[in-house]
Amino acid sequence: MNKSLRYISISHITATVNQRSHYQFSNEQTSDFINILRKKFSDISGLVLLATCNRTELYFESVTTNATSIRDFLLTSKGHQSSNLAEKLFSLSDDTETTVNHLLQVAAGLESSVLGDAEIIHQIKKAHQLAIVHQLQGSLLERALQAVFKCHKRISNETHFRDGTTSLAYKSLKIVKDTYNKAQLKNAKILFVGAGDIVKQLFKYNSKFKFRNIYVTNRTEQKAKDLALEHHCKVLDWKKVLQGEVNDFDVIISAISNYKNLIHNIPARPKALLIDLSVQGSIDRDLAHEKHIKFYDLDTISEDLKEAKEQRFSAIEEVNKIISHELSAYSKWLHEAPLRAMLLEYKTIINQIVVGYFDPYEDFDNIEKVTNHVMKKIMHQPNILMSSEKMDKLISEQVDNLKEVVI
Repeated sequence: MNKSLRYISISHITATVNQRSHYQFSNEQTSDFINILRKKFSDISGLVLLATCNRTELYFESVTTNATSIRDFLLTSKGHQSSNLAEKLFSLSDDTETTVNHLLQVAAGLESSVLGDAEIIHQIKKAHQLAIVHQLQGSLLERALQAVFKCHKRISNETHFRDGTTSLAYKSLKIVKDTYNKAQLKNAKILFVGAGDIVKQLFKYNSKFKFRNIYVTNRTEQKAKDLALEHHCKVLDWKKVLQGEVNDFDVIISAISNYKNLIHNIPARPKALLIDLSVQGSIDRDLAHEKHIKFYDLDTISEDLKEAKEQRFSAIEEVNKIISHELSAYSKWLHEAPLRAMLLEYKTIINQIVVGYFDPYEDFDNIEKVTNHVMKKIMHQPNILMSSEKMDKLISEQVDNLKEVVI
């Protein structure tokens, strides 16, 4: 049986933040889950697990294991039984071209909560690297990812779809700027909670905002220290966060995973800004009801970014044309696979015949040249494959031509 590229997905399109939180993976959990899947489903030869704040998706290459089986296994592994409600939270497909199209749409940012979000391509690259580490590229999957990277480059170079920044990290810092006046910002004490991709993006975009009084904290202290050293900020001891000693911060932006309601008590002060970029809800949402607190989470920030989406709508048609072109190229490659396999078999046979005209120990280059010339002729005249007489004649002609050139 032939292999197929398949996928399952739960995202902001199909589920709320709370519903998605049950199917999130930390960096440590991702590798463990990949290893478990390999043992459970031995026919999987390619696998990418894409886990972001807005989606959890599995792209996998297999012969018999289907998307429904993987979805049900994920449900069970996360402590949920398969049900009509859970099933509706996921989209899935067992068709290779449908899967590639979905991946291209996701990678382009067309499926992001922030239209055209450029961070998704970096997250896909990171997931791809993990697949390489686990030796789970798979031929169908690897080809699809190369199509993704080519598509991303074309969209950046040929359209205005990437113009401007509409990332969650950038928007969060913009909210900080808009909440306080210049005098307040000069002395504002800001805390970044976490050390993952989003926090790194916060530091990246802060080069534009130039907030100075920044602290970073993380459960792995060394990661926080590394970020603090790189970006010239201070480190807050993680124990203080666990003990709730964050009272003197004007702004807290949290992107830590697996710590629900980590921050749950902010004493009354003139103004406090809390931004929760974690799916699980690391900042207690009840704080949103406090008068002295301005509170934003993933959903509210995404809502605020709608205006930015409109600026990119004009380029969507061009983006879709590029995606369509790359999908067609992939489909052509996919449907020509049987022909490539057949030609590979013929090349072996042809090579063996050509060896009979030369000394295999002294004329290796000539054998390769004649074999390649014959293969090119066959690709342009496939009817030659139907006749051994025509093939023998073609090989003989190519040998004679080569010898004439040498003479």
